[in-house]
Amino acid sequence: MRKIICSFPRQTDSYVFDALYRAGEIELELVPQGNLAERIRAAGAGIGGFFTPTGYGTKLAEGKETRLIDGRHYVLESPLHADFALIKAYKGDRWGNLVYRKTARNFGPIMASAARTAIVQVSEVVPLGALDPENIVTPGIFVQRVIEVPQAAHAPQANPRDAAA
Repeated sequence: MRKIICSFPRQTDSYVFDALYRAGEIELELVPQGNLAERIRAAGAGIGGFFTPTGYGTKLAEGKETRLIDGRHYVLESPLHADFALIKAYKGDRWGNLVYRKTARNFGPIMASAARTAIVQVSEVVPLGALDPENIVTPGIFVQRVIEVPQAAHAPQANPRDAAA
């Protein structure tokens, strides 16, 4: 990986990214979370870009087209496509129809539509027809691979750094 595009690049145990970034081995593009979601959604919808007031007049707008529309300044944001999307869903069928739990629904569906190849981890692969069509959030047309990892495999693992302390 040579570049990360995200709204917040670290968590408390983020030592690998920190080291790579400080060494100049990975590039970082910070994007406000709403803009990030909309850029991904625009890619999945085939939209060539959109204007937003978020980020106007800041470093985030440097080098981007700006426009005054009805007395308000906007920044042109481009769609954010992906070669691969690694997604976690609750259940899916072999055709890739997916249902989610809680916040997994935030970025999973739009990433599936914005990626050339969506690889989805589900807790259970159910038979065709077992998912209520009214509850399917991501239709299988956007999914290329479904991998079942039973719920027990999702149990929290001990952090290897904690053992060394």
